[in-house]
Amino acid sequence: MTRSAGTGVRVRRAAALAGSALAFVVAASGCGIRTTQVPVNAGPAPSRVSCDVPSKAASAPSEAGSAVRVFLVCGAGLVSVQRVVGVSAETMAADRMRAAHALLDELQREPSQEEKQAGFSTDVRGSLTVSAGRRGDPAGALRLSREPDDLPPHALAQIVCTYSGSAADDGDASVELGGPAEDPPRKYQCTAALKARPEAAPDPR
Repeated sequence: MTRSAGTGVRVRRAAALAGSALAFVVAASGCGIRTTQVPVNAGPAPSRVSCDVPSKAASAPSEAGSAVRVFLVCGAGLVSVQRVVGVSAETMAADRMRAAHALLDELQREPSQEEKQAGFSTDVRGSLTVSAGRRGDPAGALRLSREPDDLPPHALAQIVCTYSGSAADDGDASVELGGPAEDPPRKYQCTAALKARPEAAPDPR
């Protein structure tokens, strides 16, 4: 009799455990939890770009060339890199338009392999050109072949930050840019906020 009673207790316990497991599965299904026996492979975590070009990747300036700083897109912001242009430092300092042309050419140039590996890209593309301001424009103004407001926000931010503080700026670490229309040029500044969020586009002053 004792053995039969013990066996009955064990049977009832096993049935209770089985019922609990079934209730859990039903509850999980009702909550929208999908059961699966196949492991989910979400792939590797996204890699973070370094935004740091090795110094050996930058060419050294020569007598016929000079080092310049251009702003490229990297990660969520703008980061400056050093490039070497085939214009002497003396010419860049003395000829503002020559400097403006050289810097715009560099912005439109495809990043080097080292720059790409570090995460750099450029949004300044196409046949964009720059020229001196027209009669009646403020001294030092530059005219682009496209209206600044028609450029992609990152592209305009790259141009503003590259020109500001360079031999192509208007003398106060800013740049006055206009387009092919008759609208007057407007002054832009490269701020810390613009470099951090170039997608917002620079605000004219």
